[in-house]
Amino acid sequence: MALHTSSHVNRLLVAKGLRAFGDGFVSLLLPLYLLELGFSALEVGVIATTTLFGSGLLTLIVGLHAYRFHYRTLLLAATVLMAATGLGFASLTGFWPLLLVALIGTLNPSSGDVSVFLPLEHAVLSRVVEAKNRTRVFARYSVVGSLVAAFGSLAVGFPQALAGKAGLSSIAAMQCMFVLYAVLAGASALVYRGLPKALSGDEHKAPAPLGKSKKIVYTLAALFSLDAFGGGFVVQSMVALWLYQRFDMSLAAAGVVFFWTGLLSALSYLAAVRIADRFGLVNTMVFTHIPANLCLVAIPFVPSLEWAVALLFIRSALSQMDVPTRSSYVMAIVSPEERPAAASITSVPRSLASAASPFLAGYLLGLSPFGWPLIAAGGLKIVYDLLLLAMFSKIRPPEEDSR
Repeated sequence: MALHTSSHVNRLLVAKGLRAFGDGFVSLLLPLYLLELGFSALEVGVIATTTLFGSGLLTLIVGLHAYRFHYRTLLLAATVLMAATGLGFASLTGFWPLLLVALIGTLNPSSGDVSVFLPLEHAVLSRVVEAKNRTRVFARYSVVGSLVAAFGSLAVGFPQALAGKAGLSSIAAMQCMFVLYAVLAGASALVYRGLPKALSGDEHKAPAPLGKSKKIVYTLAALFSLDAFGGGFVVQSMVALWLYQRFDMSLAAAGVVFFWTGLLSALSYLAAVRIADRFGLVNTMVFTHIPANLCLVAIPFVPSLEWAVALLFIRSALSQMDVPTRSSYVMAIVSPEERPAAASITSVPRSLASAASPFLAGYLLGLSPFGWPLIAAGGLKIVYDLLLLAMFSKIRPPEEDSR
């Protein structure tokens, strides 16, 4: 049983890594590719907003109905959609066709995972690991995603090299990267096929997606909505656009910067496990998040690119500690049969609630390169941290109560 559990976890980690590599270069490539096609900063924001809205809507639908299907089936279907998304962006250049692909596809303009894959993989992980190991496994899951996405950020320099060696136009070279995104979807499908069609306990699923935990889950979803709305102002695509506008940072340089932010985030996930073991999941989420958000507020006021990058690095070392702890916390305080719906309903705000923010960020950046989106993001996220602490500090996971 332990051997099978380890095998299932490893497969999910490999698939997570493949998708994260694609997200790493796509999130940086997307705004500059759209600018190269002749779109304005506002239109870039609209497409980024649409990707988040579409992902959130699909994630909500899948999460609410996941109990009707085997997880492997849903994961394989999601890879087909991911491949279609990559091929769509590689072959279409008009605003409205790209907007449609953004709405129904899996493209991710942020540094984190906001796709339909997330609640499905969370539900599988929670089903195959013991409670005492849950936070540690979620940390490994987050580390793999962040670390591989960091290397994906470095790959954003490939189009320039490809254009120089193969004689392609910059647009054609960028389109090749979207084809690579589709290829990664196919590789992920091969990995998912190794999962069992039905996990142990699937035949005992509840007839309803949420039961006794409905009030807690919806309250968390509302709080996560506030955090996600703030985070939408600083999705990686929009931060890259701001650095380009404010400091004239090149695509290759942005790739290096976001490689290091991803690496720092990956290291922070490991630290989060130790901190959570000692101080609890909610305290870890809140007291590492607030300093990170203060860094966001400070960035627009710094005089140089070096200072801005330094604050981005500090923020990256702190801001993502809430990712594995948040996932573990949600899975801990609901019953096993409610986990797919709980994972979906609390993950969807990362897409739906943040959907309007890139549009607003693009509008603000079109008016001024000062960095108002970063200030808005930091302020909203601090409010979220304080509300989370006030409302959930006394609702502890079973393993913390036992200690």
